[in-house]
Amino acid sequence: MSKFHFEKDIPIEDGYDLVVAGGGPAGASAAICAARLGAKVLLVEATGCLGGMATSGLVTAFDPMANGKRMLVGGFMKEIVETMYERGYLKPGIHPDSWRKEFHVWTPFHPEKLKILLDELALNVGVEIRFFTRVVDADVNKEDCYVKGVILQNIEGFAYIRSKTFIDCTGDGVLGSLCGVKFREAGKDTHRIMPASLTSLFANIDWTRFDELKERDRYKLIEKAHKDGVLTQLDRHLPGMSRIGTTLGYLNGGHIFNLNALRCRSLTDGMILGRKIAAEYAQYYKRYIPGAEEIEHITTANLMGVRESRRLVGEYELSIDDYLSRREFPDQIGVFNKFVDIHAYDCTEKEYKRFLDSAFKVERLNEGEYFGIPYSILVPKDWKNLWVAGRCSSSDVKVHGSIRVQPAASMMGQAAGTAAVQSIHTRQPAHMLDTEMLIHTLRKNGAYLPQKQLCNEMTRI
Repeated sequence: MSKFHFEKDIPIEDGYDLVVAGGGPAGASAAICAARLGAKVLLVEATGCLGGMATSGLVTAFDPMANGKRMLVGGFMKEIVETMYERGYLKPGIHPDSWRKEFHVWTPFHPEKLKILLDELALNVGVEIRFFTRVVDADVNKEDCYVKGVILQNIEGFAYIRSKTFIDCTGDGVLGSLCGVKFREAGKDTHRIMPASLTSLFANIDWTRFDELKERDRYKLIEKAHKDGVLTQLDRHLPGMSRIGTTLGYLNGGHIFNLNALRCRSLTDGMILGRKIAAEYAQYYKRYIPGAEEIEHITTANLMGVRESRRLVGEYELSIDDYLSRREFPDQIGVFNKFVDIHAYDCTEKEYKRFLDSAFKVERLNEGEYFGIPYSILVPKDWKNLWVAGRCSSSDVKVHGSIRVQPAASMMGQAAGTAAVQSIHTRQPAHMLDTEMLIHTLRKNGAYLPQKQLCNEMTRI
């Protein structure tokens, strides 16, 4: 392949304490929490709103935040869900025990309301937001594992941004990859990638008549719909429709198998296929599910629901053994309980059975239990002023299936933003941060961190 050498004089901007790349659940949490601690923060987001998969991706239900005994997810994420409840932004009629106590219960919400809330919270603490802006390159000292600046691109052209610290919350590990951080790429070793989904919003659902039992018993219905020619893809794993408004619902359905989120062609083809599948599901619900006879398909998401792409190699890699042993860490920045949610890799009946056995029989914690998420999975190995949070954090594939979701991403984001501010104030590099000090600060700001033993060094073994 021939190459084109590119040179351009671009303006330099200075004076930032922290640049956060990506404004999803992890990035918004990181930016807002760091700003609350006094940092001057620039938040860079490729779309036109904050929230990421919760808003642009229309994944409009927070994953389980409690373990049947108590709420595990505290801090900024708890503030978000409690504020949305107070303002009437959650599913009509929802009870607070859904997120405060109940076991493996999701919390549906209205995506447009979350956009407004995140705008408000960010602006109230002085976060500078740049929408429709991407990080396209990084200026690093690779020998010293230090980021000097990043190059942004938007409608105004390019800009070079200097900052003291940086957090990659892009989900795909874009900033880390540009810096030369080592990543594990989905499908490279296993030769299979967890499928993506393009979610949708639907209106005119009569929730008083909506037959949830029949909708859940969808295995035979899907086979019938495929036989009847309503569905062209015999995808037995349909998570289903969730209520988020008076007649409004969001559909988590329509797997896009073998989609590589790190390839533009694959993403493009996936979006086109996803829209086709969503239109078919509109007919499926209209024809087979009581209460959905007048259903109207409103829109598909602007973002593909990617479940895995890159995972960094961090100071520690969280493993399925840590999950199954209910391991706690002195430096844990969150605790969680969600089952290992690795969706079916293809449409075969054998693979669907594998998914059911994994999700509902084997890789699932009991009520009252949890596992820890250590700070060290947020730090690329040996890097001094760079963190990652959210889907691209350091874990193996299986436990990634638990922590890749919005509540866990938010806890990681809050921890990374807090760590960046601590690093600036104490001059402790990311990979040598005093984690006991970090835990005390997170607890002070509402995080539920029940570990009795603390340590000023992060977990590495």
